[in-house]
Amino acid sequence: MPDLEHTERLNDDTMLESENPMRQAVRDRSVEYGRRIVQVLLWHYRGPVAIRLWNGETVIGSHDSPCTLVIQNARALRDLVLYRDLVRLAETHLSGAIDVEGDVETLFSLTEFLSNNDWSYKQQLCALWYALRLPAERLDDVFRDARAARSARRNSRESIAHHYDVSNDFYRLWLDPEMVYSCGYFRDEGQSLAEAQRGKLDYICRKLRLQPGHHLLDIGCGWGALAIWAARHYGVTARGITLSEQQFLYARERVNAEGLEERVKVELRDYRDLDDNRSYDRIVSIGMFEHVGVENFPLYFGRIKSLLKPSGLFLNHGITNASGWQRTPITRFINRYIFPDGELARISDVNHAMENAGFELLDVESLRRHYALTLRHWVQRLETQRDAAILASSETTYRLWRLYMAGSAHYFQQGSINIYQVLAGHANETPSVPLTRDDLYRDR
Repeated sequence: MPDLEHTERLNDDTMLESENPMRQAVRDRSVEYGRRIVQVLLWHYRGPVAIRLWNGETVIGSHDSPCTLVIQNARALRDLVLYRDLVRLAETHLSGAIDVEGDVETLFSLTEFLSNNDWSYKQQLCALWYALRLPAERLDDVFRDARAARSARRNSRESIAHHYDVSNDFYRLWLDPEMVYSCGYFRDEGQSLAEAQRGKLDYICRKLRLQPGHHLLDIGCGWGALAIWAARHYGVTARGITLSEQQFLYARERVNAEGLEERVKVELRDYRDLDDNRSYDRIVSIGMFEHVGVENFPLYFGRIKSLLKPSGLFLNHGITNASGWQRTPITRFINRYIFPDGELARISDVNHAMENAGFELLDVESLRRHYALTLRHWVQRLETQRDAAILASSETTYRLWRLYMAGSAHYFQQGSINIYQVLAGHANETPSVPLTRDDLYRDR
């Protein structure tokens, strides 16, 4: 009698051998369709970004391009063609179906091309025809957990935790030793990040003309760097508030470690819940008011003015947008993944709101180029610490922060977003600042 098990195994092997050429043909057709899609949609793209398919073939650009977009599978390309959404492109990168090799900041020259390009009906129809013939399995939504609903209360603890409570170990990997999460102040492009951040802390203290005995309020104090610096080097008594529990715990521990408990107090508190019966010689807010929302500017600036002594000074340091916060793929991505309640205003709207609150603007300075330099340092440091960053957070978080910070560097360099330091005092009061800015630039 024949060995039935052996016969079945031979039949199975024969079927697999017969399927292999079929499978290979399907893969070959997928590569060909993918190649056609990229060539049809990017036939006149001459930028610095290369495109490589899942079989290792570089379709656009060259092997030595500064940046390469790697499409890891046919399903990812099909999805992008059918939905034509830059947010979906970013999400596909977060899922790992698309990788970015080389200088990720360069990638954003391609996204601008995709945003501004109008394809002909023939091009769109051709790309769609090929896309529909690619594998149709739905991509896993591995980034669903990263999406956050917009908070009903701006600058709420939940919305702040979404961004700042990733983990202190994660941020420590790529921030400077002072743990400053805002732009540095560079004397030149060759200066180190640590030097630039120390320079920024001191520059703010100089702008505020801090003196021993002053009471300083730091709204959105982060990990406590400015409050500690001001107490240590300028002899002030500082109070810092934050809505991030991770930042609060780190800052309190650092204050205790440096023996500054009597001069620096850090609290887990909302600015709207500050005591009205206390007043301060100086108030500062660094990288916080982007969470406030334009509609809440009267409340925000009004509360600060009520807490500032008659001869006091207030410095607001924050990011602005040349066109305001419009609904675009970029802003949708930012609100979905980075800052659930983030909103950037035009500097003219910020200044107008401050004047309406009763402030006199004493000094307005752009630090746009400084932030582009800072972000490039952060991206480089994050990439160098890739494995440790993933261990401290996740692969998705690493990809997200790398993409977000590189894109921000691109747009700061381009000029569509900016950052301003606005120094103000009470209107109709004699400001406690010199007649000139000479004191800001003298060596201490």
